Amino acid sequence: MHVLSTLTQALSLWAPLAAAAYTLQDDYGTDSAFFDKFSFFTGADPTHGFVKYVDRSAAQNAGLINADGSIYMGVDYKNAAPDGRQSVRISSNKVYNHGLFILDLAHLPGSICGAWPAYWLLGPNWPNNGEIDVIEGVNDQTNNQYALHTSDSCTINNAGFSGSLLTSNCYVNAPGQANNAGCGIKDNSAQSYGNGFNSAGGGVYATEWTSEAISVWFFPRSSIPGDIGSGHPNPSGWGTPSARFAGACNIDSHFKDLQIIFDTTFCGDWAGNVWGSSSCAAKGSCNNWVANNPAAFKDAFWRINSLKVYQGGAASVASNVTEWRMDASIGRRSFIRQRRENGRN
Repeated sequence: MHVLSTLTQALSLWAPLAAAAYTLQDDYGTDSAFFDKFSFFTGADPTHGFVKYVDRSAAQNAGLINADGSIYMGVDYKNAAPDGRQSVRISSNKVYNHGLFILDLAHLPGSICGAWPAYWLLGPNWPNNGEIDVIEGVNDQTNNQYALHTSDSCTINNAGFSGSLLTSNCYVNAPGQANNAGCGIKDNSAQSYGNGFNSAGGGVYATEWTSEAISVWFFPRSSIPGDIGSGHPNPSGWGTPSARFAGACNIDSHFKDLQIIFDTTFCGDWAGNVWGSSSCAAKGSCNNWVANNPAAFKDAFWRINSLKVYQGGAASVASNVTEWRMDASIGRRSFIRQRRENGRN
């Protein structure tokens, strides 16, 4: 029975690898080539922010971007801005369908009145192809907020994550929820966003998008798993994610051809609308504050150590393991049949 023993041993070795089979597809790097892989958005802000998005050349000349071993993306913090503060919004030239997205940040925009930074993934023909908000917050917020925004018929369960459920219906026009609230989960760690994140030395956000769920882990600098640093990420060993979006939602029908986006806007549909309910209200109107207090936004910058996208994962290897088991079963039956034909039961 040596053949059967060998097959059994091989299968036992393969099974634990099913969740560890992510391979690097895109490394965005930390030199100027990073910006070659993105397009700079210069239109009017879709969220009605008090912002002027500038192109790559203008951003470079104004010192809003640079690449010197890490990627810096900031805003104008030197000049009054009566028509909106200068900033950048970039979208990856490449689109994705599934994957493991790992962002290592040394710094993200602080908890600043008027600021609304976000790192997210967005599909065409919004909201029909979906939106995944990985890092997002406004004004003096202290904890990160994750969210999905979709077309109708997508809701999530209040289970499988360590954060706190805010809303469960991902549909942008869901009855009983604020307009475009989507389904949201609040991270319970004050190190997950803004000033708390920066004081802790930054950290890593890992977003896994499969047909079954969209999950996000946040790791402070002191707790980043070794397999991320080694380039062999294995989400099965990371414990409960901060956010997990799964439930009565067909992920593949609601999320398609997503681009990676970074931006920092001001006021607008969220930061402006909740301005009066925050401590920022004492500063006057949101737009006036942003226009006339440039120095307040010096800390409104991203500092990226790395951005990597992995493909593969448990599903692809599980398929291979299933095929191997089928082959092994066929081989076992053939082996037994041959023994019987030879008169050995």
